[in-house]
Amino acid sequence: MAQQLLIDLSKCRECDDCTAGCAYYLHPDNEGMKDLHEMAVFNFTCRRCEDAPCLYVCPADALDRNSEGIVERALNLCVACKSCVAACPFGTMMNHFFNIRAPRCDYCQSEKRPNRYICIESCPKQAISNAYSGPDTQKHIYVLNEHILVKEYPWEIFKT
Repeated sequence: MAQQLLIDLSKCRECDDCTAGCAYYLHPDNEGMKDLHEMAVFNFTCRRCEDAPCLYVCPADALDRNSEGIVERALNLCVACKSCVAACPFGTMMNHFFNIRAPRCDYCQSEKRPNRYICIESCPKQAISNAYSGPDTQKHIYVLNEHILVKEYPWEIFKT
């Protein structure tokens, strides 16, 4: 199994804006962690409202659901108006998701890169770490993709 990163979303929420660095070699000023944070939040924190106001308020139709019902944002359509941030009744949408440049993470797959995983070293809340074990539902650790694990307390466990 390839090395994985673990993102602890409860620690991520302690920051107003993500300042973790990124070693993405194609774009030195890239903010790849914001991309991963957005994917993790949409996959694990979003409540997937039946009548999702974020989808309907978007003037550019940049938000849609994928085949699994997960909200995704088309970066090429998004105008960063943040209407969805205001419309989300649960505060899932975050202001720092929206950027002029499209952030991307390449999962530090190049072995030649000397500053691999600078995101781990630069995260002020230590919300990013190397994962030494796989997913564990007892510890609320879930798979985002083959490179990323996410620690999050899904809202469903708090339903009464």
